[in-house]
Amino acid sequence: MRAFLVVAVGIALVWGTMAVIRERQETARTTARYDPPVWAGQNVPNACSGGFYARQQQTIVLTIVGHCATPGGTLHDTDGGVIGTFGPLAQLPDCPVGRFCSPSDFLTLALAPDRIPWGHLNAVDMGAGGYRTFAEGTRPLSCGDIALGDRIEVDGREHYRTGSVILTGPYDHSTDVIFPCMVTTDIAAVTFDSGAAVLDDGRPAGIVSRSIEGYLSFTPLAEGLENL
Repeated sequence: MRAFLVVAVGIALVWGTMAVIRERQETARTTARYDPPVWAGQNVPNACSGGFYARQQQTIVLTIVGHCATPGGTLHDTDGGVIGTFGPLAQLPDCPVGRFCSPSDFLTLALAPDRIPWGHLNAVDMGAGGYRTFAEGTRPLSCGDIALGDRIEVDGREHYRTGSVILTGPYDHSTDVIFPCMVTTDIAAVTFDSGAAVLDDGRPAGIVSRSIEGYLSFTPLAEGLENL
């Protein structure tokens, strides 16, 4: 995550006994990159990690974590080329005064035509974990689909890691966004993991959102897609 979000924050639950954090280990990818590359699961130039590809009517978009983007802004690469334009944040209208509430921590990036990896939009690049493809009709997971003990995979910033779900519940920190559901894993969070695709037992599950006491935590995918 960005430096100002790496600080551990609270979650509105009773923690109980926590698992030992599964430490990050350096990993090396085993597959070549496509051209244009699949950014789902990988870092997007000048942004955080990409999540999943989706369609908004006829527009191809990539999910990007909310705190690494400016709604309505244009994202450029290091050479000044246009990557895409950010959409609005996923937002819930029923929210306490003065707070921001969201079903999931992301917005969309409408990709420029030359950045769309046609033929691979159903893929997520898990680095050392290889490419994962989803069959037509695969349903993204909601909070209620995610259970304690589920096997989790993530590859933010080319560091492939696996672990398990150790906690789910609402997130309400006094100086942060309110999320109805935050899922915490026993995986060590790494700088710039934010936005990365999370797989739950091989299924598209969520977007890396926070580091909570050093644990990688994510918000569910289905609620955010439905909202946007």
